[in-house]
Amino acid sequence: MPAVDLKKQIESYRAARGRVDLITVPPLSFLMVDGHGDPNTAPEYRDAVGALYPLAYKLKFFSKRELGRDHTVMPLEALWTADDMDVFTSARDKSRWDWTAMIMVPDWITAEHVEAARETARASATDALDAVRFEIYDEGLSVQTLHVGPYDAEAPVLDELHNLFIPENGLRMTGRHHEIYLGDPRRSAPEKLRTILRQPVERAV
Repeated sequence: MPAVDLKKQIESYRAARGRVDLITVPPLSFLMVDGHGDPNTAPEYRDAVGALYPLAYKLKFFSKRELGRDHTVMPLEALWTADDMDVFTSARDKSRWDWTAMIMVPDWITAEHVEAARETARASATDALDAVRFEIYDEGLSVQTLHVGPYDAEAPVLDELHNLFIPENGLRMTGRHHEIYLGDPRRSAPEKLRTILRQPVERAV
């Protein structure tokens, strides 16, 4: 059987440049690692990514071999927060960012499957492997758009999303800023990188 590509099946993994969509994100299962600091320079972030990918691939192989269900490994994602949300739209002081790096896994994957795959991933993963947790994340009502270009050029898009679209549509921000990295910075020119920018919201009363 061909590998299932969940990006093509789940609506919240589709977004359009220049358009903001109001969507409801279903509960999804993730491998997650928490950390703090500039993702460009913090060893903690590099180690988190270096644990997530080997575990995600071992889960793929485990699922195909033991469960008879194959799937493509999903893209890297991250939740971001800070004491002052302006650090995302103006100052861009990345040293003040708290983050959760994560990769989605199919809903047929269980905590027991993750633990089995964790043991086989030790030879290729960083020491952050033991910090990876398996969690169902229920994001719910959210707004999102597609940013095309360098990560550091996101600020105007986020400013419009946070300070214009959300309040003008009777909404207010609730959860953590969410980014889904559809492009690979190791293989794509910065101006061609594609990133879904998402913000959970609720309807203002």
